[in-house]
Amino acid sequence: MYFIQFDPKADTEYQEAYAWYEEQLQGLGERFEFSVEQKLVSVLAAPLLYPIKKYDIRECKINGFPYLIIYKFYPLKNLILIISIFHTSRNPRKKLPNLRKRS
Repeated sequence: MYFIQFDPKADTEYQEAYAWYEEQLQGLGERFEFSVEQKLVSVLAAPLLYPIKKYDIRECKINGFPYLIIYKFYPLKNLILIISIFHTSRNPRKKLPNLRKRS
């Protein structure tokens, strides 16, 4: 069984996105949260399903919202580390700041 851990940066991004959507329309933040949770369940079930982009970092699109879940899978630790909840309008070069190849 794998488990998910959020990097503090990703956790902050997630909370800020939820709050922003909830400010726009009551209940929209809940829909965003549901979409993220659905995708996390998918990642948990098959962490190798989504493509590697760089440095063994994978990403998957959140359905219905312009966000990606950026993560790294550590099979020996049974860990899926969520690196970023990344808004797709941002500069794609900022998806993987300060990452070096590591295992």
